Amino acid sequence: MATTYKKTGFEGDEARIHKIRITLTSRNVKNLEKVCGDLIKGAKDKQLKVKGPVRMPTKTLKITTRKSPCGEGTNTWDKFEMRIHKRLIDLHSPAETVKQITSIAIEPGVHVEVTIQDVN
Repeated sequence: MATTYKKTGFEGDEARIHKIRITLTSRNVKNLEKVCGDLIKGAKDKQLKVKGPVRMPTKTLKITTRKSPCGEGTNTWDKFEMRIHKRLIDLHSPAETVKQITSIAIEPGVHVEVTIQDVN
């Protein structure tokens, strides 16, 4: 008689490799680059496959407004602009390790968005 053995253990989402995209946006470049460096350093310490940071084009939001509150007088204008910088980091790792990597202290004003996809 031939005996068959079943593989015991749990084979779930933790063992799967996911493609994780981390999107960082900020108005302050120094804080953004510091967070990018910390994330990449943490990922390389865990020996993960890292791509990035990919520097996306800077969005410039401009507003031109009159200086005079009542509209009288000479036509003088104020010009304001806000620059929004964006970085992308791609990781190939289990979802469990991403929680450990992203648990670093994130600078104020830096927004982090994490999207997870399965790799087939």
